[in-house]
Amino acid sequence: MQSCGVSLAVAACAAARSLGSASGGDEEKKMAAGKASETEEDFPTLTAQERDSLVGIDSSLFGFQRLHEDGARTKALLLKAVRSYDSLILKAEGKVEPELFCQLGHFNLLLEEYAKALSAYQRYYSLQSDYWKNAAFLYGLGMVYFHYNAFQWAIKAFQEVLYIDPSFSRAKEIHLRLGLMFKVNTDYESSLKVLCLPLSSTIQFHIAHLYEIQKRYRAAKEAYETLLQTENLPAQVKATTLQQLGWMHHTVEQLGDRANKDSYAIQCLQKSLEADPNSGQSWYFLGRCYSSIGKVQDAFVSYRQSIDKSEASADTWCSIGVLYQQQNQPMDALQAYICAVQLDHGHAAAWMDLGTLYESCSQPHDAIKCYINAMRSKACSNATALTQRIKCLQACKPQHSSEGGGSGQTLPPHVGPMGQGEDQSSPAKRRRASSPAKSQPDSWASNSAQQPVPNWYLSPQKLQLLDQLRNNRASLKPLQLQMLEQLEAQLNLMQQHQQQMRQNASGQLRPSLPNGPSATNSLPPPHSRPNGDVPYLQPGALLPHTCTSTQSQDTARRWGSLPAPLSLQGLQKGSAPHWAGPNGDGSLSSSGGSTHPLSHPQTPHNQVGHSSAPSPRQQALNHLPSPPSPSHSATSGGAPGTPATKESTPLGNGPSAAGDGGTSNQSPHHSSDNPKGGDPTTSAPHNKINNIHPAVSSTASSPISAMSTATPSPKSTEPGQSTGPHAGPATVVNGNGKGGISEDSQSPLKADPPATCRRPTPPHAHTPPSSSSSVSIYPSSTDVLKACRNLGKNGLSSSSILLDKCPPPRLPPPPSPVLPKDKLNPPTPSIYLENKRDAFFPPLHQFCTNPSNPVTVIRGLAGALKLDLGLFSTKTLVEANPDHLVECRTQLSQPADENWDLSGTKKMWRCESGRGHTTIAKYAQYQAASFQESLREENEKKALKEPSDAEPASAESVARKRRGPLKHIKFGTNIDVSDERKWKLQLQELSKLPAFARVVSAGNLLSHVGHTILGMNTVQLYMKVPGSRIPGHQEHNNFCSVNINIGPGDCEWFAVPEPYWGVMSNFCEKNNINFLMGSWWPNLEDLYEADVPVYRFIQRPGDLVWLNTGTVHWVQAIGWCNNIAWNVGPLSAHQYKLAVERYEWNKLQSVKSHVPMVHLSWNMARNIKVSDHKLFQMIKYCLLRTLKQCQSVKEALAAAGKETVLQGRNRDEPAHYCTICEVEVFNLLFVRSELVSRKQKQYVVHCQDCARKGSAELDNFVVVEKHRMDDLMQVYDQFTLAPLHSSSS
Repeated sequence: MQSCGVSLAVAACAAARSLGSASGGDEEKKMAAGKASETEEDFPTLTAQERDSLVGIDSSLFGFQRLHEDGARTKALLLKAVRSYDSLILKAEGKVEPELFCQLGHFNLLLEEYAKALSAYQRYYSLQSDYWKNAAFLYGLGMVYFHYNAFQWAIKAFQEVLYIDPSFSRAKEIHLRLGLMFKVNTDYESSLKVLCLPLSSTIQFHIAHLYEIQKRYRAAKEAYETLLQTENLPAQVKATTLQQLGWMHHTVEQLGDRANKDSYAIQCLQKSLEADPNSGQSWYFLGRCYSSIGKVQDAFVSYRQSIDKSEASADTWCSIGVLYQQQNQPMDALQAYICAVQLDHGHAAAWMDLGTLYESCSQPHDAIKCYINAMRSKACSNATALTQRIKCLQACKPQHSSEGGGSGQTLPPHVGPMGQGEDQSSPAKRRRASSPAKSQPDSWASNSAQQPVPNWYLSPQKLQLLDQLRNNRASLKPLQLQMLEQLEAQLNLMQQHQQQMRQNASGQLRPSLPNGPSATNSLPPPHSRPNGDVPYLQPGALLPHTCTSTQSQDTARRWGSLPAPLSLQGLQKGSAPHWAGPNGDGSLSSSGGSTHPLSHPQTPHNQVGHSSAPSPRQQALNHLPSPPSPSHSATSGGAPGTPATKESTPLGNGPSAAGDGGTSNQSPHHSSDNPKGGDPTTSAPHNKINNIHPAVSSTASSPISAMSTATPSPKSTEPGQSTGPHAGPATVVNGNGKGGISEDSQSPLKADPPATCRRPTPPHAHTPPSSSSSVSIYPSSTDVLKACRNLGKNGLSSSSILLDKCPPPRLPPPPSPVLPKDKLNPPTPSIYLENKRDAFFPPLHQFCTNPSNPVTVIRGLAGALKLDLGLFSTKTLVEANPDHLVECRTQLSQPADENWDLSGTKKMWRCESGRGHTTIAKYAQYQAASFQESLREENEKKALKEPSDAEPASAESVARKRRGPLKHIKFGTNIDVSDERKWKLQLQELSKLPAFARVVSAGNLLSHVGHTILGMNTVQLYMKVPGSRIPGHQEHNNFCSVNINIGPGDCEWFAVPEPYWGVMSNFCEKNNINFLMGSWWPNLEDLYEADVPVYRFIQRPGDLVWLNTGTVHWVQAIGWCNNIAWNVGPLSAHQYKLAVERYEWNKLQSVKSHVPMVHLSWNMARNIKVSDHKLFQMIKYCLLRTLKQCQSVKEALAAAGKETVLQGRNRDEPAHYCTICEVEVFNLLFVRSELVSRKQKQYVVHCQDCARKGSAELDNFVVVEKHRMDDLMQVYDQFTLAPLHSSSS
C-alpha cells in the first residue's frame, strides 16, 4: 500500500501512461485520446470554487458533515479532492508540500478511510518538523488511533491537542474520549479528573460508576441519586442508572442491612425495566435479587425474560443451574450448566458448579474433569485450592465407587472435550463461531475451596433420605419429622456455604448468545479467546508503517476486544455493540441489533455463583467499533467499557504527600549500607457531544512552555528547528523513536502543485510575521509589549515564544550507552560526619547537589550537630499534641523487594494503599501494640524449634513460608508539623542544620514562593511500623528532598537516577498505573532487565538522606520508627530547568503542579540577584513569556469591551489555580461576577480557556487583575544578570 494513500486504480493508470507504444499513426492517436479521457476521469481537476469550499474542511468536522443538508455533496467533493491529490502526489513522485498530505489525511478521515488517513498523516508527520503546532493534525491522528483501539497513542495525541490549543473546537469531546480510555485502562484517577470537565448526563453516569469501581460506594450512591433527580433525563440514561444503583445495593454490604438493601434493589430494577422493558441485563439482575430472597418462581421468570430480551448468556444459564440445584432438580441443573459452558468454554464458575453437582451425585470422576476445566481458565486464580480438591476426590474414588451413587439418580457421565467433529448444529456453537468478541473466563476466588468439603455437608445417602422424607411428609412420625427438620436445616447451611463459595468466584458476564442452546451431556473444552480486530497485529493489516513497535502482545489483545459503550461517532457498522456486564468485562448485546444511548453497565461486585471483580489482565474487552453507518449518530465519542478492578488511592504524589514526606529516596548499596538483597454508557443517535467553536482563540497554553529537556537559546532558531532533543521526527506521538515514522521519512524536494487548495494557516501552525520572531530575550518591557501588539485574531496568538521553538514535553529516552549488568547496583554515596565543622563544610553542599549523585546519605548528622531527635519521638509527640490529625494508610506487610497481590500469588507493580484518618495518640497506641505483638511472636518462634530431619519442602511452599501470610498494617503519614505554636521546640531544633538543608533559607527556591505549600516548604512527620511503605514517586516538580530518620528502627531505600524516569513511567503505563498520581512499587527484576540502575541502602537513626533533583524513589520501614521530611530547591539552573519541565509535563497530563512556577519566577526576579547565566536566561524567558501573555489577554478583553478590576495581592496570598483544569492562573483571574459582588475572601478562579468554554463572550465573568502592568514591566526591566560575586546561592 502506498504511504500517501494512492489508490490502485490511479497507480494502474499511471503505469499505463508510462508505457510507450510501438505503433504509430491513427492507432497511436486513438489510444492517446482514450487515455486522455480515462486520465480526466481518474485525475479530476478541482475548480477554484471547489478549492475554496475545501479550505475550511479539516479533521474537526469529523462526524458532523453528514448532519448537513449537503452531506452527500460534501462527500462527493471530498472523493474528488482525494483523487485529485492522489494524482498530484503521483505526478510529483511524493515531492509535494507537507500540508497537502495533512489535508489528504483530513479528507480520508472524514470519508472514514482510516488506513489511508493514517498513511497520509504519517507522511505529513515525517515531512513537517513542527507538526506539533497543528492541532487539527494531532486531533485527526488521535481519532485514527482511537478507531484502531491504539489507546496509548490516542491518549498522547489528544493530550497534545489540549496542550497546544486548550480552546480547540472539539476539546470537550477530547476530554470525553480521554476519560473513557483512561477508564478502560483502569486509570480511574485520571478518568475522574478529565470526565469532570465536560459534564452531561452520560458523563455524570460515568463519574458515578468510577466511584463504584473504586469502592467509594457512598459517593457512587449519592452521584447516582443526584443524576436521577436531573430534569428531562433521557430514558436510557435513567434506566441504566437505576439498574446500576439497584445492583450495587444488592451486592454491597456497606449500604445497609440485607432486607432493606434487597427491597431497594428490587424497587430500582423494576423502575429501570419501566424505563427500558427490553433490557435483558436488568431482568437478569432482578432474577438474581429474587433468587437471593427465596422467590424462586419470580427468579425463573426474570431469567426467562433476560434470555428472551437479550438472548442467552453463560451467566444467566449458570444462575438458572444454581436455582435448579437448590430445588433438588439435578438433571435440569445439569442442562443449564452445560448450556453455560457451551456459550463460554472458559466459564470457571459454571465448571465449578457443574463439578459440585457431579460430586453431589457421587460421580467424582466427572467432577474431577469439571474442576480441571475450571483450572484451565486463564482467569482462574485458585489453582492450588482446586488441585487440593481434585486430590481429595481422587483419594476418595474407591469409597465413592463402593457406595455406587446412593442418591438413586445418576447424571449422564462427563464426556471429554469436544473435538473438531463436534455437532455444529447447536445454536450456541453457531453463534459463538460468528461472535465478534469473547469474554475471558471467570476465575474462582482464592478462598472458594481452600479446604475439602466440610464434614457437615450432607452425604449423597442423606440427600436421598431427605428427598424420601419430603415426598412422604404427610405420613411421617414425630421422630421422622424431627429428622426431616434437622436435615433441611443442614441442607440450608450447606447451600448457603456453597452460595458463599460461588460469590467468591471471580468471573464476569458473558456475551449474549442466542436463546436456548441445546443441552447435551458432552462438555466442551476450554476455549481460548482469539485476538480482536487490531489491524496492525494481524497478517495483512491495513495500519501502515511501524505503528506497533512499542506495543506488547498483551496490550494488543486487550485493545483487540475493547467494549463499545458509546454509540457515537466511531461505532462499528452493521453489528450491535456488546456491552460490559456487571463485572466489566463481559458483554450483553442490545435487543434487535439496535444501539441505545446507554446500555447495561458493569459493576465490580460479586455475583452469586459466578462473578466478582476481575483484575485488569482478566478482563475481556469487546472491540471498540468502527465508524457508524448513516443511521448512527453523526457525533463523536466512543466509550470503552471498563473492568472492575481494585484501585488504591495514590500515596506518592498526593496533594500533600511527598515521599517519606515529600521526601527522597536513595541509592544502591555501599559497603555496610547494602542489605541482602463497560462501560455502561452510550450516547443516543443524534445526541451531540460537542459542537463548540469559541469566538476567540486562546492565548498560549503554557506560561513557561517547552523549556523541557533543553534550555532555549536567546536567539531565534532557524525555521523548522527545535532546541529540544525531540526535534527530529522520532515517533508519531510519544517521541520514543520507534513507532509511526513513514518509510519515506526524508524530506524530498517539494513541488508546488497549482491545483492544491491552500487553507489559511491556523494560529497554531505558523507564527505571524510580527510575532515572537522579532522579540529577543533582552529587550526592554516597552519593546516587548510593542512587539506583542495586534498578534493574531483580536490581539491573541496561539503560538508562544517558547512553544514556537520546542514541541510539547515528551518522555526522555533511556540514557545511552546502556550500563553493563554489573553497574546496575551502584554503591550509595555516603558521607560520615564527625563534628559540626564537617556538616558546614562547603564541599558537602556541592557534593549533595551535584547532578551526578542522585542520592546521598549523610551518616552521623544528629550526633555531629547534637540534634535532639527525642523531640520527634512518639512519646514526645503524644505529650505535645495527642489529638493532632494523622493520615493513616492501610497496606499489606511484605518483603521490601517484593510486591504481591492480595492473594499472595502474583507479583505486580500496583501498590494497594487504603486511606483513612486517626490521631497521634491513637496511632501511638497501635505502634506500641504492634511492637508488643512482634515480641510475643518472636518468643513463640524460639519456643517452637522445627525438627531438622523434616523432609524438604517444595520451592513454592518455601517461598510462601518466607513471605508468610500477607497481613494488613497501618502507616501514619503526612502529619503536618508546620504550626509554630504547636511545634515550636521541634522547629527550633531543625535550625541547627546547615543552610542548604534547612526548611527556610535564602538559597532555597521554595522559600521565595511567598506562601505555604504543605509538605514542601513545611515539615511533615511519618510514624511507621515494619513494612510501612512510601510507594514510588518523584518529588513535586522535581525538587530535592531532605529526610531524617528519628528511629529507633531503620528504613530501606530504593532510588533510580532522574534520567531514567521515562523508563519508570513506561513501566507504569504498561501496568495500567498513572506514574504521577498512582500508587506503585517497582519490580526489581523488571528494572534489571531494562538496564535501570537502582541504589539500595539502609537509613539508620540520625542519618539524613538527601534526594537530588528528580530522583525516583520508594521506601519501606524495617523497624518501628518516625521520620521527618521536607523539600528544598537549590538555586541552580539544573533545579529550575527540571522544575519547569515537570511543570509543563504536569500540564500535558492534566495534573496540578504544587509549585506555581510562574508565580515563583516573578518572586525570584523581585528578590534574588542571579549570576548564573543559564538560570538568568530561563527566568527571564519565563518573565518575557508571561508578560506577553498578560498583554495579549488584556488587549483581547479591551477589544471585546471587557474591563479588568484591579485588586492587589494580600500578604501570604497563595498562587491561584483554575478550579476546573488546575493550571496556574497568573495575574488575570476570571471570576464569576456574583462571587465578586459578595466580596468573598477566596474566589473560584477560572483560566481564560475554561471561562470561555462556559461562556464564549465571558458573560457573568469579571476579570480580576492582581498586578499592574507597569509593576510587571518594572520587575522585568530591573531583573538583570548580576556579577558573579553577588549571587545569593
